[in-house]
Amino acid sequence: MRRWVSFLLLIFFLAGCTASNEQENSYRQISMDEAVTLMEEESGYIILDVRTPEEYRERHIPNAINIPNETIGSEDIQELPDRDQLILVYCRSGNRSKQASGKLAELGYTNIVEIGGINDWTGDTVSEK
Repeated sequence: MRRWVSFLLLIFFLAGCTASNEQENSYRQISMDEAVTLMEEESGYIILDVRTPEEYRERHIPNAINIPNETIGSEDIQELPDRDQLILVYCRSGNRSKQASGKLAELGYTNIVEIGGINDWTGDTVSEK
């Protein structure tokens, strides 16, 4: 019986360590509606479009910057010098923004919010065509 109790305590301890490590390298996910509210309440944030440059030029959220998901790797990102700044990440449908948010968190960015895809954006957009 004592062995089982010791074993269970060890499992709980290890699970707690794993959860805290995941928490450090994570990001939040919110809906586009929640993102609109956040943009109204906050200032000093970056809107990050992680689609291709062609997709970005076709249509993007005003004031968004474009850093394609495929270019986010293990190197510092010059356009994102403040790792604690609020960064709202989106793509077309939400898949690449999740990938990019995870990579940014792995690079040490601490205030990443994944907001899905521009397909769900109901606000104004900018076109550079």
